[in-house]
Amino acid sequence: MMIVTDTASDIFEDEAAFMGVELVPLDIMLGQSHFIRNTPAEFDRFYNALKGGADFPTTSQPAPELYRALYEQAKQRNEDVLVIALSGELSGTVESARMAAELSDWKDHVYVMDSRHAITSQRLLVEEAVRLREQDLPAEQIISRLREYGRRIRICGVLDSLEYLRRGGRIPAALAVVGDILSIKPVVAVQEGKLTSFGKARGMKAGQKFLRKEFERLERDVRWKVCFLYSQGRKLVDEFANDFMSRYGIADEDARFVQIGPVIGAHLGPDCVGLAFVATGPVD
Repeated sequence: MMIVTDTASDIFEDEAAFMGVELVPLDIMLGQSHFIRNTPAEFDRFYNALKGGADFPTTSQPAPELYRALYEQAKQRNEDVLVIALSGELSGTVESARMAAELSDWKDHVYVMDSRHAITSQRLLVEEAVRLREQDLPAEQIISRLREYGRRIRICGVLDSLEYLRRGGRIPAALAVVGDILSIKPVVAVQEGKLTSFGKARGMKAGQKFLRKEFERLERDVRWKVCFLYSQGRKLVDEFANDFMSRYGIADEDARFVQIGPVIGAHLGPDCVGLAFVATGPVD
């Protein structure tokens, strides 16, 4: 079975190759520069450009032909195709994948799933799909398992500044100025497929407290690691993770660090700290 996802999953190209996953690129344009590759160097290049200019990035969903080409490859190999796409609430990527299936003479073997997630939570679904593929489960059964799994993933983060939400037109400019003067740190989450406001805090430490409260509110499924998210630079997330792991007795082997890429990182800015984990039951 061919598993396909998009670059909003923030899976690096070498990781995708190791897992046997096909990556379809969203094109991020900032000024005259295009960012379509998932590599550490490309992520850093993007954040440096984001900090260095007043422009806000624009995102283009993948053309259906990119998916259709992969479906043709799967046909040549006589493989089913499972597409795990960025949330349809955030992008038309899932519709491109479906349109490509309709245009393909392999459509009866193509299964397109709206992940209802993004960045690390989308990545976790893809990684679980890879594990289930190794058990020779059919695509429809994998999708059923992923939907249940997806309802148990909690992902949230605290932003250092309101500036990037302002640039993206998500808040008024005046509010961003006042918020930065008062050191207001927005706390955001991916909920029901959308990037939503989860709260506001006075200062980064208070914002991180929001994340800890959410971890305490939900019972963690210890079969999965706790993910610590960052956009650029490890200093902030390392400090947060060290404190967090000490507080909750999380061993090094039960933690992982994941970088946020340009697709969602454009709205979060270069100094975002986040948390993702799997709960034992559905997340409210």
